[in-house]
Order: sequence, then structure tokens, then C-alpha cells
Amino acid sequence: MRILTALFILFATQSLACGADTDCPIGDRFYRISMPQGHDGVTPVGAVVWSHGFRGSAAGVMRNKSLLRRAAAEGLAVIAVQGVGGGWNLPRGPRTYDSTGAAEYAYYEAVIADAASRFPIDTSQLVASGFSAGGMMVWYLACKRPGLFAGFVPYAGTYWEVPPDRCAAPIKSIVHIHGDADRTVPLKGRQIRETKQGEVQAALDHYAAHGGFGAATDFTEGKLRCSEKTNGAGNVLTFCLFPGGHSFRTEYLGFGLKQLKAVGALR
Repeated sequence: MRILTALFILFATQSLACGADTDCPIGDRFYRISMPQGHDGVTPVGAVVWSHGFRGSAAGVMRNKSLLRRAAAEGLAVIAVQGVGGGWNLPRGPRTYDSTGAAEYAYYEAVIADAASRFPIDTSQLVASGFSAGGMMVWYLACKRPGLFAGFVPYAGTYWEVPPDRCAAPIKSIVHIHGDADRTVPLKGRQIRETKQGEVQAALDHYAAHGGFGAATDFTEGKLRCSEKTNGAGNVLTFCLFPGGHSFRTEYLGFGLKQLKAVGALR
């Protein structure tokens, strides 16, 4: 009996032993998570749910210490989700043209529920962010599963072909960041196989109409040139360009998080 009890405890401990260096299993998929450095293991914290680019990985995200530090500086954990084979099941994508995105939405829901059961995660303080194909995933989440997140920071990604027919409620704040000379995900999109990357402006216009956002105000923040719209509920729809191509700087993620805090989406 003692041996069985010991084995059960060992199995239970191993099943919970996941984090930055070990996968947290979700069915036939997984995620990884990094709590803020120095976290006491008890106090609930929000998190950046980060979606990697094409052929990326959750393990690769965890190796980006600058990203982890940037999130931690805002008091946030990082939950790195993992696409199947390094890709995302995106509607109208070149390999997933007939997808509805339902499998991915269910995966994100399961990740959030599992992370909150294993770690002190405040699910009211989650931000969806990601780069390139991961940024595309963020746009679909903002449109179809807005209630899962406090706000969205898509980076160098948008819808395939055209925005969805309609988006769900509630309206949330979005801060989109993109390189003005991006050739991998150009602002005007590009043809890939039978489909085409959508135009960034079309996504912004679609969400502006959906959320009742008003006229734009222009401003700069360092190298970022931004245009921001607000709605009656105080949400923002912010579009920022930086000089350069298809690249990622964690300081811009920090900017996006601060914008969400400024409008009360994050505490």
C-alpha cells in the first residue's frame, strides 16, 4: 500500500510539473508557462498568451528571455501556446482554407482553463499577443473569442483574404503593431497558393465598424507612428507602424501592454 501511495504521489507531482522548461499537456497538444521572476506562487497574476510565428514553438518562446522580462515588468506571466506542427489552423489559410478555426478556439479555451487550475492565473487579466502567423491567430481570437481576454496585441499578422463575416461581443481594445516595410506579411497582403494574406487596413476598418470606434488621433511613441480610435465604452483600436520589416522587438509588446493599462483593460 505504501508503495502504491508513493507511486500515486510521484505520478501526481510529475503531472503537475510543467512550466517554462517542461510541456503542460492538453490532450494531444501542450503549452508552456513562465511566471514572473520572484513570484510568490500564491498571488494571482495576469498573463500574456503568446502565439508563435510559423514553424515556431512554445519552447522557443520560453527561450526569449527579453519577452519574459518584458511581461514580468508589467506583472504578467507568459503562456506560450503551441500550434500543430508549428502552424495554426487559420480560416482561409493556404493549408487550412476550409477551417472554421473551431479547433484552435477550443484549444485556447482549454489552455486557459488548465493554466488557471495549475497556477495562480487571473483569467480576467489575459492579453492575447503573437507575431506573424501568431499575430494572425490573435486577430481571429479578438473577433471570435473576445471574452477570453482583457485585450489584444497582434504583431505583424492579420486575417487571411478578408475579415470574418461578423465578430462576437464584447468589444475589446486592440493594439496592432507592424513594420512599414514588411515583405513577409505586407500591409497590403500577398498571394500564397490559392489564398491571399489580408490587408491590415481591412481588419482595422472591420473592427472599427464592429466596435463603434470614432475618428483617429495620431501620435508617436519613440519609433512608433500610431493612429488611435476610441469608442463610447473607452476601448481603443490602435494601429502603430515602426520603420522596418518582418521583425519583433519586445519593447513594442511593452508599449502595447501599457496602452491596455492606460485604458483600464489591464490593472
